[in-house]
Amino acid sequence: MRKELIKDIGEKELINRLGKFMPKNQTSDDCALIKAISKKLLINNDSLVENVHFNDFTICPHDLGWKAVISNISDLLSSGSYKTVGITISLILPAKTEWIWVEELYKGIDKALKKYGGIILGGDCSLGNEKIISITAIGIQGELELQRSACKPGEIILTTGIHGLSKLGFMMQNKLNSDNDVALNKRLIKKSIQHFCRPRLYPNFLKNLLKTRSNKKIKRIGCTDSSDGLFQAVEDLAVASNCKAIINYEILPKYKDWPDGDKWDEYYFYGGEDYELVFSLPKKWAKKLLKLDKNIYEIGYFSNGEPSIEFKDSNKNKLLKNTPFKHF
Repeated sequence: MRKELIKDIGEKELINRLGKFMPKNQTSDDCALIKAISKKLLINNDSLVENVHFNDFTICPHDLGWKAVISNISDLLSSGSYKTVGITISLILPAKTEWIWVEELYKGIDKALKKYGGIILGGDCSLGNEKIISITAIGIQGELELQRSACKPGEIILTTGIHGLSKLGFMMQNKLNSDNDVALNKRLIKKSIQHFCRPRLYPNFLKNLLKTRSNKKIKRIGCTDSSDGLFQAVEDLAVASNCKAIINYEILPKYKDWPDGDKWDEYYFYGGEDYELVFSLPKKWAKKLLKLDKNIYEIGYFSNGEPSIEFKDSNKNKLLKNTPFKHF
């Protein structure tokens, strides 16, 4: 049976087919109407490019669709969005792309939206030499504003989860050798591939922050996500807030089967695509949140000083010589 190609379907039929993933009549006009009376909107855009962020060997289109949504909603959450209104999707596709690839992509997108909220508001399709998925996500600003520049000396640095797993999952999917001297157990391999292909979010994060906030006058806290790696996330907070980050290596949360060694520390700090939230809170607030939410971990604190990162154990400062992920 001959496979359907995008060049045979054409743009109009492609849009008609993708319309089934959207509310009725959403594709009838060029613009989507959003009612946002007296609401502050947060808008984020993120793009995934073939052979830069993905290929057919590392991730299937269904998981890619899921991940494309997660990368955007993660940015909204890290800015204080309490609700995702929806997303627009721009697709760049080679003419020989199979329709089934696009359909599976949208099934993954649809599944992530049903899990974390939001609808497909519309988008655009165009011809290109490689596949590109560009998503613009719109969220509603919550009671707390989360910004990188809001961290303060004396505050505790926290994170929502474990880092490094997505990097290992990427290497497993690409059949790259992580370390010749380390035998990885099946549990760690499975977990890492799950983190790479199906990253998760923390929709109750803002709710728990508000529940544990004793000082109602605090309206801003420092926060970002670790899409470009834990080191980059902490550095971004330190630079934007003009303070020094002190990381306590001994209390870092690691997966129970995570190997020891310099190479594994490098994966942990510089791997990226974990989509965990990294943030800081006053000590009293941090203690209450840690008691309430066991998926949140303390990793260090901010102090006065030149914007930078140091380890409490100076022997670990050699890790800072590594280079974080860069797009260019």
